[in-house]
Amino acid sequence: MVTSVFIAAVSLALFWMAAFTLWWQMHAWRTPETLAATRFDRPDGGPARSFSLLLPARHEQAVLEHTIERLLESSHSSFEIIVIVGHDDPETAEVAERAAARDPARVRVVVDTHLAKNKPKALNTALPHCTGEVVGVFDAEDQVHPELLTHVDHAFRSTGADVVQGGVQLINFHSSWYSLRNCLEYFFWFRSRLHLHAQKGFIPLGGNTVFVRTDVLRAAGGWDPDCLAEDCDLGVRLSSIGKKVVVAYDSDMVTREETPDSLMSLLKQRTRWNQGFLQVYRKNDWRQLPTPGQRLLARYTLMTPFFQATTGVVIPLNVAIALFLDVPVGIAFVTFLPAVTALVTFVFELVGLHDFGKQYGLKVRLTHYLKLVVGGPFYQVLLAGAAVRAVWREQRGRRDWELTSHVGAHLTREDIHA
Repeated sequence: MVTSVFIAAVSLALFWMAAFTLWWQMHAWRTPETLAATRFDRPDGGPARSFSLLLPARHEQAVLEHTIERLLESSHSSFEIIVIVGHDDPETAEVAERAAARDPARVRVVVDTHLAKNKPKALNTALPHCTGEVVGVFDAEDQVHPELLTHVDHAFRSTGADVVQGGVQLINFHSSWYSLRNCLEYFFWFRSRLHLHAQKGFIPLGGNTVFVRTDVLRAAGGWDPDCLAEDCDLGVRLSSIGKKVVVAYDSDMVTREETPDSLMSLLKQRTRWNQGFLQVYRKNDWRQLPTPGQRLLARYTLMTPFFQATTGVVIPLNVAIALFLDVPVGIAFVTFLPAVTALVTFVFELVGLHDFGKQYGLKVRLTHYLKLVVGGPFYQVLLAGAAVRAVWREQRGRRDWELTSHVGAHLTREDIHA
């Protein structure tokens, strides 16, 4: 009897967690007005602010040059590009120096001399060199829209924001079965859920296409050099002191990226994110949020990767218990509830995949829908493994940065030969 009650309690908890997560994921699609409000407003004037665009690059010689060229195509008139390279990475440094020689008025190179390297240390190395009123962060493989800075400038001016978070979208959904799910995760996160977080006054920022007023960023001490989720940490700290964050997602303006090129690379990336979220949770900055609702949202969000992984493991176990063990009918019914939310989520994902393909002009075939459904359980197992690995690494004090490699899978033939 005790076992049955415990199983029912766990099932109910998982059901409500999954239901809340699904509801938040659907935030942007609740009404046409909500969806329209998630986009950038049309700029209505000339440039008002200058930008320092930080581009940390480590072993990114294959994609860095294209990213710099795309940034230089920006229609905004006042920006600089600061490329941060490691002192022990001559291949990437050569690409960066070549770009700086071609356009010394726009491109500068800063060398990170830290022995143990990671992204926040690289960003902090460049921060004293920033001359712009706003600091923007991009990754070395990013494909950035020429009009983005103009729209971000207008967003700062029209909303009084301290931070503007733009959209990021993985594009190469056709590369593998897991890249399909990876692309959809970004689509739901940046298209919908981050807007809910901004509305509630608590937001873990995305890794790039983030723009912060330079004075606010310096007053906050820059990025935490020891955190594996420096973007999330910065968002939590700025939210906790009441800074205004505006989120905008427009399919024409998103920064396009590629998915990790192997399952092991994806596992390491998710391990790093999960471990970083755990570090941010333990730092307790979120406890300074003014309302109980914000603190509850923060606690749940920072623990979500672990809840998600647990759900992927527990749902099959619950179904097996209901089918093969002799438990009361009521208990058996309750154990199926998490599976019901999982089924509803699958349906929402199918609709989301259709919308994703429509917005980006991508041909989504029947095989892609089948891969999405069939790959779901396996993807949950991967997330569970990444969460367990993150806890293990954190307990052992292993906080080295596992780099995600990039090969330009998100670029079209036209991009490559441009």
